[in-house]
Amino acid sequence: MTKKQKLEHSELAGEFSDDGITVLVDIFRTSGSNEDWTMEVVTQGEDLIRWDEPFATDREAFDEFLATVARDGIRSFLDDEEPSVH
Repeated sequence: MTKKQKLEHSELAGEFSDDGITVLVDIFRTSGSNEDWTMEVVTQGEDLIRWDEPFATDREAFDEFLATVARDGIRSFLDDEEPSVH
C-alpha cells in the first residue's frame, strides 16, 4: 500500500482577486523537504493551470504569478479551452 505524500503549502498560497475574478493560487512542495516549489492556479470553473518548471522559493513562484497577471491579465487563466501549462 502506497502512502500518500503530505504537502507543505506556502503562506503565499491562497485566493487572489483582480478585475472581478478570483482564482486559487496553490504553491506547495513535499512536506519536510527542501524540494523546489510547484505552483498551480485553480479557476472558479475548476480549471487547473500548472507551471512546468518548479521554483527555488515560494516567493519566486508567487512573483511569477503576479508577473503573469500584470503581463497577461487574470482573464488569461480563463481564456484557454484546454488545460494550460506555463
